[in-house]
Amino acid sequence: MEKKSSIFLLFGLLLLFANAVSLGNAVVHSHQFVIQATPVKRLCNTHSTITVNGQYPGPTLEVNNGDSLEIKVINKAQYNVTIHWHGIRQMRTAWSDGPEFVTQCPIRPGGSYTYRFTIQGQEGTLWWHAHSSWLRATVYGGLIIRPKEGDSYPFPKPKRESLLLLGEWWDANPMDVVREATRTGATPNVSDAFTINGQPGDLLKCSSNGTTIVPVDSGETNLIRVVNSALNQQLFLTIANHKLTVVGADASYVKPFTTSVLMLGPGQTTDVLITTDQPPARYYIAARAYASAQGAPFDNTTTTAILEYKTAPCPAKGVSIKPILPSLPAFNDTATATAFGKSFRSPRKVPVPTDIDESLFFAVGLGLQNCPPGASSQNCQGPNGTRFTASMNNVSFVLPSSFSLLQSHQQGIPGVFTTDFPAAPPVQFDYTGNVSRSLWQPVRGTKVYKLKYGARVQIVLQGTSIFTAENHPIHLHGYDFYIIAEGFGNFNPKTDTAKFNLVDPPLRNTASVPVQGWTVIRFVADNPGVWLLHCHLDVHITWGLAMSFIVEDGAGLLEKLEEAPADLPIC
Repeated sequence: MEKKSSIFLLFGLLLLFANAVSLGNAVVHSHQFVIQATPVKRLCNTHSTITVNGQYPGPTLEVNNGDSLEIKVINKAQYNVTIHWHGIRQMRTAWSDGPEFVTQCPIRPGGSYTYRFTIQGQEGTLWWHAHSSWLRATVYGGLIIRPKEGDSYPFPKPKRESLLLLGEWWDANPMDVVREATRTGATPNVSDAFTINGQPGDLLKCSSNGTTIVPVDSGETNLIRVVNSALNQQLFLTIANHKLTVVGADASYVKPFTTSVLMLGPGQTTDVLITTDQPPARYYIAARAYASAQGAPFDNTTTTAILEYKTAPCPAKGVSIKPILPSLPAFNDTATATAFGKSFRSPRKVPVPTDIDESLFFAVGLGLQNCPPGASSQNCQGPNGTRFTASMNNVSFVLPSSFSLLQSHQQGIPGVFTTDFPAAPPVQFDYTGNVSRSLWQPVRGTKVYKLKYGARVQIVLQGTSIFTAENHPIHLHGYDFYIIAEGFGNFNPKTDTAKFNLVDPPLRNTASVPVQGWTVIRFVADNPGVWLLHCHLDVHITWGLAMSFIVEDGAGLLEKLEEAPADLPIC
């Protein structure tokens, strides 16, 4: 018995020592983000743009797996603001997740709040952005997570790395754009340009001077990190005459595959290796819309950056040589978007949850609300005098305003939300066919779905063709999930389960639900808190295409939500 005790004691001491060593190596990165209005000139016009530290896009944060971050956000702008660290697991630190009125009340003008969290087991490219109204149109930046000190990439070390943040620019104040749409009930004005690292690129007016340059040398293999930070648009991206080898997505490594074109929904990130094996010259990196909604207006411009070989010949004085322009897929090329999405695999066999405790079916899509009694026609400028709306399982999500969902859950404040979000649509229908008009109007409500700690969850995300069908990028806060299958039409549990990949599906935080199709995801509810699930097209979350999960505390201390920080903003 004594021998056993000494073994346990020795094992315990070794564990403590290992923890101390790993803690000793971990670094705490402290930053200050000042949210402020800054003059920014694009497309020949200067706008008073909300920025972080005067930068557009904002600063890129660079950390190692295992490091901690402390970011003090000081709000010197005239709008409420929160910051979301997109894709960070936030284990037990839901207070730092950031969506307004979900995990915190907003930081009011003149206020501040410090976000504190640790990176645990994630490597690759993520990003951060405002999660308050449409501020993320300009308030966003990169978050690069490198391997722990002493660890390496699972591919040869690239010679150099570049970050490409794809964005969307309005020749207007984005907050005015969404306010006008909310007032009228119509769709908001589309953007005037897409951007790469804040620059529209050579093909747009007054934009040549600032075009983003990616310098390379012949014979190198370089890592390019791509983030779709656009507000409302999926984007295709390609580089003239160069192949791209995809090695990571959403801060998880993937089985490498080679492609000539990427498709990213808003929120998604993709890491690619590029070998500079072409004649030394200047080549356009170009991105433009993948617009899957038939008949819906979209920004049809093309944004460019330049891949520039150091030894590219200089043009004669006064002569300008345009870089080589790649061909991009057609705006509605769903076949290319689908083939790209289906190419993702985890590098090896992964622990996909199999015995499912919660089998959920969420119908997602648009809807229309009848004009409220007594409302002016000016407020009902959607189709046939209606107002646009959106929903999951016929519930159009309404954010609370007096408390955040997390506060009300943790403090037991009644009347803020109900726990009756439906596990399946209240009425089953032909989701991708002609939908009866009686099903076009969702119910507004702040409904959540409760999950027990450790529950194994499967969600079928079913697109609908109410009003119009389109591709929806669905993001789950606080979790990564396995995408085990996707397909077109209505999900059929009898036949479509045969398509499930339970061996090496990719691990993502944002899934593309195909136009007139479905996606199946699985995860284990191992992170207590309140977690938003929503469409990352901001126009859709504005209309209510969202819901929230409450994941209850588990048994041990490490399975419980941390206490609320003292400086948590009050409503």
